[in-house]
Amino acid sequence: MKDFPAAYQSTAGSALEVDKDFYRRIAQDTVERRLVESFVIPIRTARAWKVPAGHLFRIVAVEGPQVGDFNMWNLHNARERLWASRTRQLQAAHVTTFDRLWSTLPYLRPMATITSDSLGSYGVDEFGGRIHDLLGTRCDPYVNRMLTGEDFDFCCHSNLVRAVAPHGLTELDVHDVLNVFQCTGLNRQDKYFMRESPARAGDHLEFFAEIDLLCALSTCPGGDLSVPLWGPDARDPLDVCRPLGIEIYAPEERLLKGWKSPDVAAYKGAHGMRLQRPAWEA
Repeated sequence: MKDFPAAYQSTAGSALEVDKDFYRRIAQDTVERRLVESFVIPIRTARAWKVPAGHLFRIVAVEGPQVGDFNMWNLHNARERLWASRTRQLQAAHVTTFDRLWSTLPYLRPMATITSDSLGSYGVDEFGGRIHDLLGTRCDPYVNRMLTGEDFDFCCHSNLVRAVAPHGLTELDVHDVLNVFQCTGLNRQDKYFMRESPARAGDHLEFFAEIDLLCALSTCPGGDLSVPLWGPDARDPLDVCRPLGIEIYAPEERLLKGWKSPDVAAYKGAHGMRLQRPAWEA
């Protein structure tokens, strides 16, 4: 099958052109980096945390395979948040090292850059599955009620709602996610599928914070997705649920020389609109 070119392509000097040497140095300096904070998110819960610009944060499969649903906002302006669909277009439907997570309009800038991915060599499996997807989104109690007729308060959407509430955010701020450690693809009917996560204890996905961030992660109630969640064979996957760990690091300052947070989008037009003078001034 002919490989058709991507619609969005980088030009010299654009934000899509990543300084791989810079991020490689940041990722490889694991000795001098300083651990700022670490914690574990228990099963079927979520937690929010702050990451200063220029710091690293790592999501870790501490006990084995487990899917995590990730959200991210500008710490100082929650209207600027992860834009999953544009990231999918600018980077890929499944992200890995050197891919960037982009923010919503009118800001449109890299919020974080992936610096290390222990599952980066997974590639494409025999079913077309890949890791760390932006294709799907979080499970939620509304769809769950529609499919099962039952209420369940620990879907990833609900977990994230509870996690961000102490930070002044609401359900309306929770958005489409990056599914960390999740293996997904499109089947021959062009429908989204999920299969068991290949993550193992110690696997990680690491990010460099390009701006001050508020992050949140839900440990999916589906666990490692080895058990059907809906349909005739569905059962409670509690036995395949595991915690996820978060580690936040400050890199050696010398490695940040010359780096600065990216500016918001340069477009400053009025979308073709012009302000009209009030009638009394005409």
